[in-house]
Amino acid sequence: MSAKLRPVVAGMANRKVLVIGDVILDEYITGRVMRMSREAPVPVLELESKRYIAGGAANPAANIVSLRARAILAGVVGEDAPAEHLRQILSERGIDASGIFSRAGRPTTVKTRILAQMGQRFPQQVTRIDTLTRQPIDEETETQVVDFVSARLADVDAVLLSHYHGGLLTPTLVRRIRDLCAAFGVLQAADVQGDFDTFSKLDVIKCNAEDAQRYLNRGLASNADFSGAALQLHDRLGIGSATIITRGAAGATLAANGISAHCPAPSVSDVFDTVGAGDTAIATLTLALAAGAGATDAVTLANFASGIVVRYVGNYTPSPAELLRSLDGSL
Repeated sequence: MSAKLRPVVAGMANRKVLVIGDVILDEYITGRVMRMSREAPVPVLELESKRYIAGGAANPAANIVSLRARAILAGVVGEDAPAEHLRQILSERGIDASGIFSRAGRPTTVKTRILAQMGQRFPQQVTRIDTLTRQPIDEETETQVVDFVSARLADVDAVLLSHYHGGLLTPTLVRRIRDLCAAFGVLQAADVQGDFDTFSKLDVIKCNAEDAQRYLNRGLASNADFSGAALQLHDRLGIGSATIITRGAAGATLAANGISAHCPAPSVSDVFDTVGAGDTAIATLTLALAAGAGATDAVTLANFASGIVVRYVGNYTPSPAELLRSLDGSL
């Protein structure tokens, strides 16, 4: 397997992907547990650190850059301090954020995670506070995003739509982007996050098992169940190339060219955090397809890349060297 997939990993380098979606600033506040509060049955934490990471649609972009490819990011933020902080992080990561547009009265999405350090190897999440709006973008913003996409399509290998229900990827905007990609012959992929109908007729979509079950209104357990579900989604949504259902430790099932296949996940014994694994999967999958890999090989690489991420807390982005070591079984 390693010998077959090594050229694909090498071929992903220097590809250029335009990522469009809901950008998020992830804030991690870590404190050490000192005692229980007298005011409520909750622990009292003494602040140890604050850490900021580019999340949401910015995370697939960060994964693309980490895999030695190039990422252009388009999204919407507010005119506020978190937006400036996010832009700084994106610049430091080498992500082209020229497609990030500011809107007055619209907050930048911030997900604040409170973590308690209690002596374990990694701190444990106590709660999360989200600052956001789900209000759909206005017509002016939609036009601005479409114009930006249109100006960049001749220079990219793929477009990746990263959906976090933040109001950017409306059905109208997705349809306009889809039509532009078709006109330019650019691969278009999406992480649908349960919003299947919005992303119909794209080249590639990815969803998780829970969302597939909910959309199809039936339980899925065996490989045969997932095979039938992937094929049904593929046909119902008119997907052009591949439909992938991710299944966590069980791997992923894909439908392509009228057939289905199951791609097992690598064995990972030290799982600490699944945050960001889906972003890594769709980024790796899109890059591999843009590099000319077949759907099965692309999904296999995505499984291995996600298997690296779950060994870390937060949005970890693996490197090509780590991916190759994982393929060799030496990670």
